[in-house]
Amino acid sequence: MKILVVNAGSSSLKYQLFDMQNESVIAKGAVERIGIAGSVLKAKGNGKEKVYTQDMPDHKVAIQLVLHALHDDEIGVIKSMSEIGAVGHRVVASGEYFKKPTLVDDEVIKTLEEKTFELGPLHNPAAAAGLHACMDVMPGTPMVLVFDSSFHQTMPEKAYMFGIKYEDYKAYGVRKYGAHGTSHKYVSQEAAKYLGKDAKQLKIVTCHLGNGSSISAVDGGVCVDTSMGFTPLDGVLMGTRSGCIDASAVEFLARKKGLDAAKMVTYLNKECGVLGISGVSSDFRDLIAGMEAGNQRCKLALDMFAYQTKKFVGAYAAAMGGLDCIVFTAGIGENTPTVREDVCENLDFLGVKIDKEANNAKGSGIRDISAKDSKVKILIIPTNEELAIARETLALI
Repeated sequence: MKILVVNAGSSSLKYQLFDMQNESVIAKGAVERIGIAGSVLKAKGNGKEKVYTQDMPDHKVAIQLVLHALHDDEIGVIKSMSEIGAVGHRVVASGEYFKKPTLVDDEVIKTLEEKTFELGPLHNPAAAAGLHACMDVMPGTPMVLVFDSSFHQTMPEKAYMFGIKYEDYKAYGVRKYGAHGTSHKYVSQEAAKYLGKDAKQLKIVTCHLGNGSSISAVDGGVCVDTSMGFTPLDGVLMGTRSGCIDASAVEFLARKKGLDAAKMVTYLNKECGVLGISGVSSDFRDLIAGMEAGNQRCKLALDMFAYQTKKFVGAYAAAMGGLDCIVFTAGIGENTPTVREDVCENLDFLGVKIDKEANNAKGSGIRDISAKDSKVKILIIPTNEELAIARETLALI
């Protein structure tokens, strides 16, 4: 069976088409600047690459162009839409309404649009737009929603509850939901395979470190805690997000800066994090270059990021009562040796010892960067959220 995976952003759309018989990618691409001048689709298929430039005012037009690319004379890989057995859609926020991957029907769409948009205002409306676009041009093809937060639904109450009035939690659903769940699930399962052990036997901390970052405690194959909270703003500081901050400090800053609640949330999401600390960039490559050139604010941003990540690793080892493996994944986790080294530094008391030479060596695929005498395995595992979504979609239908 062929499964199409769609990851829709507010002005972008990424896709991959998988042949699930061997889980191979037979086509992939990305649309940029939907609804903005200069829309473009960069598509790969049939061993070739092609760039399409045309106005794409909305996601429906973007999806139509993607489907055209899939059976294009030059790069096409299918002859008709009937070859696509299902479409898996990435959705960031599920609230308490969706506990697992869900087959789309009218009631599901209603719940998605009426209940979850305010939980993921930047992501969920875009996902819904991509869903409707696919349904319009692929009527009758099964659609599946796969939620970033579903892997975290196994967290116990003591982990996901905030210290607010219980009645307000029940009335408004204000609790920790987490994000990047598809990635955390995928890399923790891949770690177990690599180590040749049953996931139920392992205590793993997965570090999804990118422009958005989260850390999860995976005990016996299920998530028991994660660093992101009610929204992806919580946890460690990130590219432009503040991460954890005292609520009173937020109110204090809002008064001093003359910002209302909505503008304050925008400030915390868009102007803070390592960008705000460094004053240089949200890109860690720029921060490392700045640090090497003597910029102390770039060094501070990097030190803060590694320190906060380290704290979550230690906290989750305590929460699980042990630690067998640390996994680094996503853009920064996979490609930034200095961050990995700083996170693992001084964790010898947990049995964590990194091999600096292996850590700094270039490579691909799964890499073991733990020292020979490390009691805890330290792995770099490239994430593959699209494949994970395809697997979830196949399992459901």
